[in-house]
Amino acid sequence: MSKGGMGNIMKQAQMMQANLQKAQAELASIDVQGSASNGLVKIVMSCKHEVKKIDIDPSILEDKEMLEDMLVVALKDTLQKIEATTSSKMGGLVPPGMNLPF
Repeated sequence: MSKGGMGNIMKQAQMMQANLQKAQAELASIDVQGSASNGLVKIVMSCKHEVKKIDIDPSILEDKEMLEDMLVVALKDTLQKIEATTSSKMGGLVPPGMNLPF
């Protein structure tokens, strides 16, 4: 490989790294809300998995088992939405088949 070819590869790698860092910073500022049972339980998290808020409708506070189940459903919904948001944001930046730990 010629010297110029290796330099171009290094520049491309640096640009990709800068773009990934920018996208990660943007993801940290994006909040996603998941819910269960038509909004009786809502969870807001950042795309970096920081829980920001949990909102529970007072009408379900008496039923512990139902509340626990709804929390699980709302959490799963939130995590699915985070994954979709992250994939859409990072999709064009990472070569196919390369899984990065975000």
